[in-house]
Amino acid sequence: MIRKVFYIAFLFLSSISAFAQQIDKTKLDAYFDALEKNDKFMGSVAISQNGNVVYSRTLGFADVETKKKPDETTRYRIGSISKTFTAELVFKAIEEKKLSLTETLDKYFPGIKNAPQITIAHLLSHRSGIHNFTDGADYLKWNTQKKTEAEMVEIVTKGGSDFTPDSKAAYSNSNYLLLTYILEKVNKKPFATLLTEKIFKPAGLTHTALGGKINPANESYSYEYQGKWVKQPETDMSVPAGAGALIATPTDLTKFAEALFGGKLITQQSLEKMRTMRDGFGMGLFQIPFYDRQSLGHTGGIDGFRSLLGYFPDDKIAYSYITNGSVIQPNNVAIAMLSAVYGKSVDIPEFRTYTPDPADFDQYVGVYASNQIPIKITVSRTGNVLTAQGSGQPSFTLEPTGKDKFKFEAGGLSMKFIPAEKKMLLRQGGGVFDFRKE
Repeated sequence: MIRKVFYIAFLFLSSISAFAQQIDKTKLDAYFDALEKNDKFMGSVAISQNGNVVYSRTLGFADVETKKKPDETTRYRIGSISKTFTAELVFKAIEEKKLSLTETLDKYFPGIKNAPQITIAHLLSHRSGIHNFTDGADYLKWNTQKKTEAEMVEIVTKGGSDFTPDSKAAYSNSNYLLLTYILEKVNKKPFATLLTEKIFKPAGLTHTALGGKINPANESYSYEYQGKWVKQPETDMSVPAGAGALIATPTDLTKFAEALFGGKLITQQSLEKMRTMRDGFGMGLFQIPFYDRQSLGHTGGIDGFRSLLGYFPDDKIAYSYITNGSVIQPNNVAIAMLSAVYGKSVDIPEFRTYTPDPADFDQYVGVYASNQIPIKITVSRTGNVLTAQGSGQPSFTLEPTGKDKFKFEAGGLSMKFIPAEKKMLLRQGGGVFDFRKE
């Protein structure tokens, strides 16, 4: 669900095979102990095998202000993992002869550009060309406000089209927003009712729901680290709907994966269509590799929440994390979890701190531009905390690592300032980008 920000990368490993029947829980506990002790990760994780939860852990706080800690029933916003639920409902409607993959969008929303050429299949597989509404320049100005279907359809319609339908694939939350409304029309029931009747009850999900305003009694707030944990605004859940509005626990997410792949929710024929990849996209599913193995699932992000759900069909292993605040790359958590499952080394991180001279901070402040990528980065100072913000993107806190050196670990990037040359080198994903202060 989250807008595509330039600093977020999902990195997974490549090739070698092993399987451990016994999860290294001691190493995994030590890994999470290190994260919690150093205030690097808050949230919850779960691993299941053959339908049984074999590892779970909660970390940090569900509410930092009141110091309320989460437990295994604490719900978190799961963002775009919601799309897998929505896709399942679409295939259920197809099995019930209420929809078809070849049906076109103009039957429901004729005002959307290229609607006569856009099929249900295109929406499911992100091949519609419909512009992603969360990429709108003003999205963060209105995403916390309640929206009606008519208002959201108008926003999507005004966004127009980015490419000819079926000419390529590009991720767009608009696709699954429209699928939500279509499901309500063909079933003549609210989306929340469909979820309960066709997924939650048959899969035995007791801690999953369509979200609303966060209820601190059994839900977590989300945070960004800015020298301390800062609570993030709440997207109104009328905005993402089936593209990102569900709340759940990691344990419930593993149950959902087991039910989906175990044939409890849709037929194997429908599941095969969901998991068939084209240009890297399935229908509500993606491939998430770990060495020579491929899990199937989805990632999510909304407000300060990040999440992942994966399932290895051959091994009947499901794994999930949901974080409501992370200083590290959340993907590192998934790697640690799967390393413990498949007998790989679980590296316990060591966190070292560096305290820069506060007098140096002002020389880093400014607007930086690069000829290599079309984005400007504004570096700002609040007290002894340095933040950076890409144009049109949320800001993030820079952690000092050495003289003139900073990192944003959750985004996998580092910055080295060369004040004498009014220069900043940004490193991310193996690339080095030269920025100059304007």
